[in-house]
Amino acid sequence: MRILIVEDEPKTGDYLRQGLTEAGFVVDLARDGFDGLHLATGGDYDLVILDVMLPGLDGWQVLCGVRRKDPDLPVLFLTARDQVDDRVKGLELGADDYLIKPFAFAELLARVRTLLRRGRATSEPTVLRVADLELDLLRRRVLRGGRRIELTAKEYALLELFMRRRGEVLPRSLIASSVWDMNFDSDTNVVDVAVRRLRLKVDEGFEPRLIQTVRGMGYVLDTPE
Repeated sequence: MRILIVEDEPKTGDYLRQGLTEAGFVVDLARDGFDGLHLATGGDYDLVILDVMLPGLDGWQVLCGVRRKDPDLPVLFLTARDQVDDRVKGLELGADDYLIKPFAFAELLARVRTLLRRGRATSEPTVLRVADLELDLLRRRVLRGGRRIELTAKEYALLELFMRRRGEVLPRSLIASSVWDMNFDSDTNVVDVAVRRLRLKVDEGFEPRLIQTVRGMGYVLDTPE
């Protein structure tokens, strides 16, 4: 799942991005309100974590712009503004939750998962399936033939990308930008190594083999024809 953080304080923004990435999410970070609004209304995000005091546009303005474009996108305010009037204003403008700084990351993560469970539950599947491979988005659990498969955060993100785009040949550049948030360098084999490790876990010892290499193009996950 994709999360956008809009936070101008460098240490807080980097801390949130690292923590949520390690929790298995694909995370983008905007440092001001203009970039935050541009990304939130132009990207395919499942949740926005939004500060109030931002350069450019403040959080209230960003939220109003987001709500005009997407009334259902979950938004969590994360701010040092702890007055009741501020919390009421944020909720009345359409925020789904409001958490005060300083905060415990465990609480933030719990609120994030709660919002993701209810935010798009009616419109998006919570379990992805291809053949006997099953990925539970809410429990973050992977099964193959009923057997539990343990994945790292990056392996989980890679498998989720493959399963969401089943049957689509994904070039290495797209995989690198989606899972590692990096521009693909032809001199690195990070994508190939990760795909090889994922194959060992989800395909080795199972039939049919689901992750296929398309020579000169990339990788695809699907049942063989």
